[in-house]
Amino acid sequence: MDHAVTVILIGVAAFVLPLVAGRVRVPAFVLEILFGILVGPHVLDVIGHSPVVEYLAELGFLLLMFLSGFEIDFGRLERQGVAPLATGLAVFVVTLVLAAGASYLLGHGPFVTLVLATTSVGLVVPTLRATGVNATPLGQAILISALLADFLTLIGVTLYAIVAEHGVGPSLLGVPALAAVIVAVLVGLKRLAWWYPEKFERLFAADDPEELGIRASLALMFVFVGLSYLLEIEAILGAFLAGTVFALVFRHRGALERKLSGFSFGFFVPIFFIEVGARFDLQAVFRPGALRQAVALIVAAVLVKTIAALVLFVVGLRPREVLAAGVLLSARLSLIIAVAELGARLGLISRIVESQAVLLALVTAAFSPALFRMLVSGRAEE
Repeated sequence: MDHAVTVILIGVAAFVLPLVAGRVRVPAFVLEILFGILVGPHVLDVIGHSPVVEYLAELGFLLLMFLSGFEIDFGRLERQGVAPLATGLAVFVVTLVLAAGASYLLGHGPFVTLVLATTSVGLVVPTLRATGVNATPLGQAILISALLADFLTLIGVTLYAIVAEHGVGPSLLGVPALAAVIVAVLVGLKRLAWWYPEKFERLFAADDPEELGIRASLALMFVFVGLSYLLEIEAILGAFLAGTVFALVFRHRGALERKLSGFSFGFFVPIFFIEVGARFDLQAVFRPGALRQAVALIVAAVLVKTIAALVLFVVGLRPREVLAAGVLLSARLSLIIAVAELGARLGLISRIVESQAVLLALVTAAFSPALFRMLVSGRAEE
């Protein structure tokens, strides 16, 4: 009975919650996590353990990582040249140094440094588009900084997890082995696309009855995830790199990007966020001492990104624009949740710290984009 109720509730919620989110003007994932908290074991205790839901949530998690890589616009990055990449890298290095200091001052271990270093391309891109600044120097500086932060943090988390699980040794060879496979796949796909362009065009057709584009995308993701398991690397890196390879080979993805986003965010990703909420230990977070720690973590997370954004003065941005960049880069979404979940699973952080990271994602995702819009709308007043 509990299994049936769980499946029904989560299925209905995955459909209804985005409609409600549009009405109240908050990201859908915020309501999905809150719903998971409400029906989870720490509040109403309505939903129980369901292997089906766990498998669907894991698939949603992998699809989320795949799309994070898939949505990278390498053509735009190449057009920007080396200077913006160097600036974005400088922002990330400063972020990492500040995050390490904040983690030490808050009494956390070094893994929290990577938690604080995350940002959210998934929030940055739509916010930049909605405000119409995506093609401006401000928008490009924010976008490149966010992309580098997501990519480099994910690499750092993977290496940290390998060392934590297996120590410094042969296990680390899994990363260059996966890199070698990625290069081989990349070269092979580029050559095949060059030799048989008419066959690859079908992948991006809007009306393909066999949906070969979706099949090819998911096949690549599952192959890379399987290789990650084989090489004892975290699956999230394999999924992310699979999306990155696809984006690097096929610059103009046409209807396929919309189909994959609809397929993933339409159902599987919401299940992942609901599952995250169900694991959220509300009582532990809101104990007096733990609540102070959570507030301190949120403040540190915002300050780390805001101060690191001062590097953007070197590209000629004005003070209000630099502040806006720091505010938007401080927004966290899926990656911080993924990193925190991984850290808790490996025993690198406690479940309480994981819950605090989820709370951090909820707060910054709800308020950072709105504050960014206010700051951007006032740029002309300077």
